[in-house]
Amino acid sequence: MAPPWRDAEPPPPDEILDAFLEWVLAQGLEPYPAQEEALLELMAGQHVVLSTPTGSGKSLVALGLHFKALCERKLSVYTSPTKALASEKFFSLCDDFGAENVGMLTGDASINRDAPVLCCTAEILSNMALRGGTFSDPPYVIMDEFHYYADPDRGVAWQVPLLTMPRTVFLLMSATLGDTSDIQADLERRTGRAVAHVTSDERPVPLDYEYRETPLQETVQSLVERGKDPIYIVSFTQRECAELAQALLSVNVTTKDEKRQLTQAIADAPFDTPYGKDMRRFLSAGIAVHHGGLLPKYRLLVEQLAQRGMLKLICGTDTLGVGVNIPIRTVLFNKLSKFDGQRTGVLKARDFRQIAGRAGRKGFDERGSVVCQAPEHVIENKRRALRPTSKKRSPKKKPPPGTVVWDKKTFDQLIKRPPEKLRSQFDVTHGMILSVLQSPLEEDLEQGPPVDAAEAQLNPELPLDAPGASPPGEPRGYGFLVELVLNCHEPAERKQELLRAAAERFRALRRAGIIFLARDERGPYVEVSADLQQDFSLHETLSLYLVDAVSALDPEQPDFALDVLTYVEAILEDPRVVLYAQERKAKGELVGRLKAQGVDYNDRMAQLEEVSYPKPNEEIIEATFAAFAARHPWVGHEDIRPKSVARDMYTGYDGFADYVRRYGLQRSEGVLVRYLSQVYKTLVQSVPEPLKTDEVYDIEAYLRTTLTRVDSSLIEEWERMMGLDEVVPSEETGPGYDLVRDKKVFDARVRADMHTLLRALAAGEYAEAEHSLRFNPDDPWDAERLERALEPFLEEHGAVEFSPRTRHAEHTIIRQVDTRKWSVTQVLVSPEGVTDWFISGFVDLAGEPDPSGPLVTIYEIGS
Repeated sequence: MAPPWRDAEPPPPDEILDAFLEWVLAQGLEPYPAQEEALLELMAGQHVVLSTPTGSGKSLVALGLHFKALCERKLSVYTSPTKALASEKFFSLCDDFGAENVGMLTGDASINRDAPVLCCTAEILSNMALRGGTFSDPPYVIMDEFHYYADPDRGVAWQVPLLTMPRTVFLLMSATLGDTSDIQADLERRTGRAVAHVTSDERPVPLDYEYRETPLQETVQSLVERGKDPIYIVSFTQRECAELAQALLSVNVTTKDEKRQLTQAIADAPFDTPYGKDMRRFLSAGIAVHHGGLLPKYRLLVEQLAQRGMLKLICGTDTLGVGVNIPIRTVLFNKLSKFDGQRTGVLKARDFRQIAGRAGRKGFDERGSVVCQAPEHVIENKRRALRPTSKKRSPKKKPPPGTVVWDKKTFDQLIKRPPEKLRSQFDVTHGMILSVLQSPLEEDLEQGPPVDAAEAQLNPELPLDAPGASPPGEPRGYGFLVELVLNCHEPAERKQELLRAAAERFRALRRAGIIFLARDERGPYVEVSADLQQDFSLHETLSLYLVDAVSALDPEQPDFALDVLTYVEAILEDPRVVLYAQERKAKGELVGRLKAQGVDYNDRMAQLEEVSYPKPNEEIIEATFAAFAARHPWVGHEDIRPKSVARDMYTGYDGFADYVRRYGLQRSEGVLVRYLSQVYKTLVQSVPEPLKTDEVYDIEAYLRTTLTRVDSSLIEEWERMMGLDEVVPSEETGPGYDLVRDKKVFDARVRADMHTLLRALAAGEYAEAEHSLRFNPDDPWDAERLERALEPFLEEHGAVEFSPRTRHAEHTIIRQVDTRKWSVTQVLVSPEGVTDWFISGFVDLAGEPDPSGPLVTIYEIGS
């Protein structure tokens, strides 16, 4: 859908609206009244809060705003709460406007970042809003699933753009907004632009509700027989989803012809990770799993098959509630209770409505269905009651201790209850302060608001022991932060708490040498240390502790780089499923040893109580953190979490699949990928570059290579649409990244490629070795050729050694031969330490700033 005025003067809004509606009608669509009202308000330049049920066409309204922006040659930004939804919308908009007009920023990858239509997560938009630059005031912003404004952990990212973009037109959308009158009034006051609240309770596909007291397989069989599929079966843990999919294989939901079509549809899918075998088995039966623990390529495949109407049952978590496009007829709640991170409780009305609202396919279903299973003990007791009576009646089954129980009354109340009111979740973090101070000092923001007596006590320039001194005024840069806090949507008392927190954290940044005060003829101002990398950030709560702890390490110590990695892992949330698997494996190995030694049962149990997952440097980490917390009151209830997942992988230079198999993480591959991605980003962005050694860069390169090779499905899909390969890693500011500009990072990337190759050759995994090389059509090296070339070495030396000593930088020789071309020589080491064989190759970056895959092309293995 290209704007008809691309090369002419932009037309008035009414002509843009007419052109868009003409296109809508040409698609066979008839706009609903709420859609027309919202489009009219947007074309008139007003903000719109759009609160209509799921399936009522909010996406069409957003499409109209993107179209308006393109016609006016302006930027429009779509934001979502998840990377999955941002990427889904990205591909949808590529279909609508052409791939060349749409870009995506998710924090992991940047695709076509200069496009006029951009998709990103809310955190990206918030960080960019604070830093300024392209996103300082985009003309149009669409915030989808805006109810995340009330999310305790992420709500601040949804509020910051409203506070910092006075010239932006906002479209705020959700099916479950609740009361937004306070937000609307503040947005209108701040921007001087009217806010239209467009709401409707009319669903294009009405819902019916049913409460079932039959076993799940029986319920599913009944629904399929009644033509109620496709069915989304909702659980709230990834383990339950996988177990349900396995159990439902016993229910025959597909015909022979449907199974044949499914087999053909997934024939070329890349089921190349340990969980791939299970995914293929489920999908071949018309059953799918969908949750955050899956790799993106598997989630994408499930969504594509669902959109083609090929799946009958999808076992998933509440990811369905954030707008992922999986068309379904029936939503089946396996339970109505959920663990929210602190406690288990009955679903909130908003959560229930978000998920239930996905039922019913417009254009396919006259009605959608929402079904709720009774608790298991209720179902079992009912079955027992129907059995023939016996002389001795068994006692009724009770729910497990601590279980939250629901019944039909709970279900009926959730159906009727309106969504809870959105409440502000604003907070001030070190990352926010740093982002603000990294923004340009514009004249209208330099001085900040007037400082009264109470605020004067909180001035960050004051020493901690002089809270009552009279400061000369806020330093430039910090004034914007104060203004942000004073303008946020919190009550006055909470704002004073936030100002105190901001001042404490500002001082902590000064003590760490990350920022400092300077002065010119206009007075004091704040600068960020020039020694830090361009994308340095502190978005983890304990990032400042990381900087403090790493600064105290001795880079000359042999384990320095591994200890840096350990401190990075210690500040991140625990990937609990991975840690439980590590602990389980350690206990299993200990039991085997103790049994072999003849240790009796009670002693074995006592020793097992002491076993946990690995926690390198635990005592020193906890001691340094306690000292840090004593100096920094803002730490509060935060805790440090020593662990070793990335370190465990890197020490053995494990491949992703090997690590998954070692700990039995097949059902949680996505959890491991997300965690490794967090480790990588924190290592790259939160450890100051002056503190990094070559081995730290090697760890960064190892993690990046591992992540890229596991799943690059989104990038590959966009490249297919564009016929291009211009993908660069994400940097939230500045131009696209060029690998050549940083020799240390470049060298580490090359070494990581060669070490991955060496590891595969040492293990005899020649297909894996082939995939670790850049393909050269003029001189291809496949698995068979690699095996033949290595045979003489193996005959002479027996094996290729792969160990920490063979990964020394001295064994990977990199020489620049042209502006963007390098020769690479990798020494092969025998078990005896002989180094008379080598692999020769080259890296050619002509026309490619930073390839996402392997860098090295080889041309010889010889002595």
